[in-house]
Amino acid sequence: MTSSSTRTWLRAGLIVLLTLAAYLPALRAGFVWDDDRYVLADVTMTPGGLGKIWLQVGATIQYYPMVFTTFWLEHGFWHLAPWGYHLVNVLLHAAGAILLWRVLERLSVPGAYLAAAIFALHPVHAESAAWITERKNVLCGVFYLWALLTYLRFCGVGPVEPAGPRRWGIYARALVLFVCALLSKTVACCLPAVILLLLWWKRDRLRLQDVLPLIPMFVIGLGMGLVTAWVEKHTVGAEGEVWALSFAEHCLLAGRILWFYAGKLLWPAGLTFIYPRWQIDSGLWWQYLYPGAAVVVIISLWLLRGRIGKAPLAAVLVFAGTLVPALGFFDVFFMGYSYVADHFQYLASMALIALFAALPAGGFGMLNRRVRALRSSVSRFSASPVLAHLLSAVLLGILATVTWQQARAYKDRQTLWRHTLARNPSCWLAHNNLGVLLAEQEDFEGAAEHYHRALRARPDYLRAHLNLAMLLGRQGEYREAADHCSEALEIRPDSAEAHGTLGTVYAAQGLLHKAAASYRRALQEFQGISGSSRWTALTRLDVAETHYNLGRVLTRQNKFAEAAAEFEEALGLRPGWVEASEAMDRLEWLRATRESRRTPGTPASP
Repeated sequence: MTSSSTRTWLRAGLIVLLTLAAYLPALRAGFVWDDDRYVLADVTMTPGGLGKIWLQVGATIQYYPMVFTTFWLEHGFWHLAPWGYHLVNVLLHAAGAILLWRVLERLSVPGAYLAAAIFALHPVHAESAAWITERKNVLCGVFYLWALLTYLRFCGVGPVEPAGPRRWGIYARALVLFVCALLSKTVACCLPAVILLLLWWKRDRLRLQDVLPLIPMFVIGLGMGLVTAWVEKHTVGAEGEVWALSFAEHCLLAGRILWFYAGKLLWPAGLTFIYPRWQIDSGLWWQYLYPGAAVVVIISLWLLRGRIGKAPLAAVLVFAGTLVPALGFFDVFFMGYSYVADHFQYLASMALIALFAALPAGGFGMLNRRVRALRSSVSRFSASPVLAHLLSAVLLGILATVTWQQARAYKDRQTLWRHTLARNPSCWLAHNNLGVLLAEQEDFEGAAEHYHRALRARPDYLRAHLNLAMLLGRQGEYREAADHCSEALEIRPDSAEAHGTLGTVYAAQGLLHKAAASYRRALQEFQGISGSSRWTALTRLDVAETHYNLGRVLTRQNKFAEAAAEFEEALGLRPGWVEASEAMDRLEWLRATRESRRTPGTPASP
């Protein structure tokens, strides 16, 4: 091994070690929100789940088969131990940083290693690396950068590569890696456009031979984008008034999102899991400043490209272009909680980080006289390699410290929600989910307080009404529980969950006829939404539980035949369900007891 390759391996190893150190709290963390629907999903925990992951759209919450395949494989190694999944996330993030370093070196970007280290340690990426569910981001990042690096080799950017058949073999590898990135997260569809921007920057003009090989990538990316848009709307549930904005409001939102992400990269303070959701109003003049300022920046960089070079413009366009799927023009389910999230800018952040890291090192050949003078001053100030390394170490140390603190928020569910509420006190989702955790710990007073705070922040929050109704029912406050069920039904009359919860409240009071009617109405609503966008939010496990609850009510009414049919439906939807099996056994014993009253002999109690 040559001294150059040894140095490369050592520098790569340093990135890995620094990343592991910064994310040490995450390696000790557990599962948090949504991890149960990804890591603990049936398809990732059963031997036959791999086929469903790849062949059945809707079998997983999102159709990202590469991601769920990694979970499926890991389950065979560490089963339900969270540390293994966290470790893979952090290592994938470190691998992405190393690939970014190699991509920037091939593009001859000054400060490539510093940019990679900043990317690895920047706290805005803590959400992607410390949250197991965001395996989507870190896995996509690895394939995305690998595909980009391979394609740059194919098109001759950087060191000379072989021509002929071997060159097209490189192209085939880039195409396969691009597809793997898309099957990890659809935001990778922006890669062919990014490649065009990079080629435009590195060359005087785009040639036909630069565009033609990218056409398959554009077509594949568009197809996967359409699939993801359909899944977001018809499986995840990203539709309704929450996402209904006019075109003008979409533009206002896009401009504000761009500046938000750029600001968090420059000054990563106040990071939180869920940010306050802005009110977008086309009637407020000041909201036009955001998209207006973004347009001014792009136009200015275009006009100045002859003096400062095309690199700043290319970096800004790559940043903005990569963010297009997260600018609000497309319906994304998470935007029902907040229009922005740190994990949305994972890939986009690379462009601005590279630009910032390159400027002190010479900044892409900026030739303006004033820029040369400033660069000369910076060069004199940082003439000592020791001083330059010290300044870089201080910067990276600060970033790593903030990242370490941010990663602590992902210790467990309760820590995550309390950390979120400390930064965003009006987050109704956090209040509700913290209430659920407190109710499980039998802290009913604390749970009720957070449910009420969730409803003050969002009076039409159906889930908080139902959770509060269940809590009040457990405490014997049946009238108040029924009132919250009624409020939930006013919000959404066709809510199967609301009808089912009302049935449970009636059953607890012994109002068996009303309980049975509510459960049957719930089952009717479940049947009505089967196959629609709301089906996954009300999974078949909920349907099984409703059949089970109806069976118990019918058993109490001595309607044994009808009860047996309900228990069989429950077991059909949820095979091996212990409670339903035991209820069926109990029902058979009750049947036998009734028969024994007509014939001699008494059966033994089960």
